[in-house]
Amino acid sequence: MPIENVIRAFAGVVVMLSLALGAAASPVFHSPHWLWLTAFVGFNLFQSAFTRLCPLESVLRRLGLKSGGAACSA
Repeated sequence: MPIENVIRAFAGVVVMLSLALGAAASPVFHSPHWLWLTAFVGFNLFQSAFTRLCPLESVLRRLGLKSGGAACSA
């Protein structure tokens, strides 16, 4: 799987998990502070669209994953 797809999948899982843990209506609610993680992931995706700087991409490259196109496109 190309790095771009791994990044999208990882971001989606983190957002959904943090929403489940941070939304008061969720059966697995823990604390509303988990919503900060959702905001962080969203901000990181936004800034990577302009700077092409993606920390997860750097980690995945070091682990040996190959790119299939543009960096951190999400």
